[in-house]
Amino acid sequence: MLKGVNRVLLGIVGLVLVVLGGSVLATGLGVPAPSWWPYDGRHDVLLDEAERTRWRDEGWWWPAVIAVLAVLVLLSLWWLLAVLRRRRPAEVLLDTGDDEGASLEGRALEQALAEEASHLDGVDRADVLLTGRRSTPGTRIRLRLHPRTDPAATLRALTEGPLTHARDSAGLPALPAETRLQAVKHRPERVI
Repeated sequence: MLKGVNRVLLGIVGLVLVVLGGSVLATGLGVPAPSWWPYDGRHDVLLDEAERTRWRDEGWWWPAVIAVLAVLVLLSLWWLLAVLRRRRPAEVLLDTGDDEGASLEGRALEQALAEEASHLDGVDRADVLLTGRRSTPGTRIRLRLHPRTDPAATLRALTEGPLTHARDSAGLPALPAETRLQAVKHRPERVI
């Protein structure tokens, strides 16, 4: 979802900048501007002194400017942190039973789960992504199923097989999974 939000925000900002910059450039090159456009000639400035100082003496102006800028800074920081935040744990903490513990690389657990899940009956391909924290990981699993595969049986086999093996071998109390099933695209069958 974050990728979609990023693309939409960047698209809107880019479109606004291209339209404004292009219109100022076109007016500067001599293209006639509409009557409502504030910049109307090659030697005109975007903001003259009267426009820049018009609201300076109003009591609400500076608090409003500071509030808008503060909100923009906070939204920008939130967006930056959301983009930089790790989506998956790099390692999973294992309970070894001796109060020492160990760690397992997250990608290794993902690959092992995906490999075992792809060998289930009716599964063409399995993709696994770890989520959550190092001590309490979860998984997102996407299974691509062959046609005429029973989804309920596949989910039951996934829960009893790969997920249970991964949870038990890592010594985790639980390994929640969000599973998405998708049918493999295939060519139409000819009926005779």
